Amino acid sequence: MGSDEKDIGISSGVDTGLTVDTIKHVDPTLEKHAHDADEAMKVFGDLHGETIEIDEATNRRLLKIIDWHMMPIMCFVYGMNYLDKTTLSYASVMGLKTDLSLEGDQYQWLGSLFYFGYLAWEYPTNRLLQRLPLGKYSAACILIWGLILSCFAAVHNYSGAVAIRFMLGVFEAAVTPGFALLTSQWYTKQEQGTRVNIWFSFNGVGQIFGGLVAYGIAVGAEKHGSSIDPWKIIFLVTGLLTICLGLIFLWVVPDNQLNARWLNEEDRVLAVARVRVNQQGIGNKNFKMYQVKEALLDPMTWAFFFYALIADIPNGGITNFFNQLIKSFGYNDKESLILGTPGGAVEIVALLLNGYVGHITGQRILASLGGLVASILGMLLIVALPLSNNIGRLIGYYLTQASPTPFVALLSLISSNVAGYTKKTTVAALYLIGYCVGNIIGPQTFRPEDAPRYVSAEVTIIVCWGVSLILLVGVWMWYRRENKKKALFIARPEYVRLENQEWLDLTDRENPEFMYSL
Repeated sequence: MGSDEKDIGISSGVDTGLTVDTIKHVDPTLEKHAHDADEAMKVFGDLHGETIEIDEATNRRLLKIIDWHMMPIMCFVYGMNYLDKTTLSYASVMGLKTDLSLEGDQYQWLGSLFYFGYLAWEYPTNRLLQRLPLGKYSAACILIWGLILSCFAAVHNYSGAVAIRFMLGVFEAAVTPGFALLTSQWYTKQEQGTRVNIWFSFNGVGQIFGGLVAYGIAVGAEKHGSSIDPWKIIFLVTGLLTICLGLIFLWVVPDNQLNARWLNEEDRVLAVARVRVNQQGIGNKNFKMYQVKEALLDPMTWAFFFYALIADIPNGGITNFFNQLIKSFGYNDKESLILGTPGGAVEIVALLLNGYVGHITGQRILASLGGLVASILGMLLIVALPLSNNIGRLIGYYLTQASPTPFVALLSLISSNVAGYTKKTTVAALYLIGYCVGNIIGPQTFRPEDAPRYVSAEVTIIVCWGVSLILLVGVWMWYRRENKKKALFIARPEYVRLENQEWLDLTDRENPEFMYSL
């Protein structure tokens, strides 16, 4: 490490950060890091400190244009992202188990195998999201996963289903981290929480849509017959719809503001300038090993990881077994398909309410706790009420569908609170690796011998959500303390900011002006 790096404290490592010594080395810093600065430096590098001012009317106009182009396709694709995973649950009560001759815990493993594929490809896909054009790579993954899902209709045995589920996980691994990057790229920190909640809430739309489609197919096939098995039809419908959405995504979603076909030249620059306040740029294709090291040594990275792991054990179980869980309340196969749909409505309301409350209070983490508390209450109802109380236990299941609120809050914090593009993709990958591991474990808690009560799985879910509550409070306390430390540092009279500091691809710990959202 050279003397300049020691003084500047940007390239060398985890704990250096920007120090008071930075004041003496503004020009060397810019020269040293201009070659690997953010994509936005292409626009602002020649302004020599001149800033672009955006009035409120222009900002609202740009936001409206961005919302109308980005949000609808992101929402619909994310709804399909959920539906494609849960199609297996609908198919399980439509004849799939019998036709594939599934025995013992083979269905549980089909539920988990999706996440083995997701887990295996999560870090590589995050590197590709950084290295390749963001919009085009995301669109390619959507198209391929739709094709793979359609192929499930041709499966005749367990081994074929294993291959399809694994590959489905591989290509869906890009969606959540890709959407988190798109949100941080196009929206300010203040706007990110509500947008993540909006597109994630389409999980609930996917659940409603999937339940209605599955019910319609089941009833139609029973009344009029069908040339192919009903469970195969639902895979074809969801797969082909995903392919159509992938084509729309490819046309609409750009790689960044600078190549958006639906913005003119001036608005492209303004769209970049409006997110300057984020202090994290719009993208950087250079891999920086020191940012990986910083991510691995940041306590919040591991808090995020363990939250995702622990909280998604319940998610993995409920996602793959909710139809069978509803059947255990005393309902038949077709009733379980239609009765699952209100759970999607609960998720939509919970996420939109969570986004709104978090936005107006500035407290995303604390606002998200309400959904987790409601979920714990719901699972307590399922465990405590007798089998004869069908309605009470069904209401308990509906309450559990509010559980994603903290997961979404932390996902939005990866957009808002992690700076440095390599660090952001690393943290996102680890967060979703935890998500995968939790979802792999989850289906295994629902053992066939425990049917119809599944008490051991239900108790496991309550314990996991209780631990998750504690982790969330810890994350809130940590960020609150770090913001106070940063405020004290930049208040020092000798502190001077770097020119174009927000475009230097600094990490959140390197940049003292980077404040964490709560």
